[in-house]
Amino acid sequence: MIFIRNEPWCPGSEPGSVPASSPQALRVPTDTAMRELGRELAGRLRAGDLVILSGPLGAGKTTLVQGIGAGLRVRGPVTSPTFVIARVHPGPGPSLVHADAYRLGSVDEVDDLDLDTADAVTVVEWGRGLVEGLAEDRLEISIEPDADGDARTVRITGHGDRWSCE
Repeated sequence: MIFIRNEPWCPGSEPGSVPASSPQALRVPTDTAMRELGRELAGRLRAGDLVILSGPLGAGKTTLVQGIGAGLRVRGPVTSPTFVIARVHPGPGPSLVHADAYRLGSVDEVDDLDLDTADAVTVVEWGRGLVEGLAEDRLEISIEPDADGDARTVRITGHGDRWSCE
């Protein structure tokens, strides 16, 4: 079980079994709030965790990763790895591996990156359909911007025993 904004939430639960007081979707009103959500998530992440981010261009994926990086206290600025595909940000705890699969076309190309996922928190933007095989236990986070403003709807889905509430 993880806590988002001090509320218990079971991202690995089946539909209908999540406690009524727990949000399945979070409304994030600003970039600052998105970074804060990332910091909160970082407090629950550990080496070996995989986070897959999806959402349209400009949705706030990198902004969320900046918050995760701040929460993990990694060195250096966290910027989009679009052109380098993957960056490793070392820190005092687990490193942050931040990858962008936008230009990757296959699972084989992901394998060619030889990402070190065991000793780091690995976050992959645009990874849906490509990187699920990196870890049985993972968080999938979708970010959808509102059509008429800066707010975003963030949905977090857990997979595997790591994110089960039992």
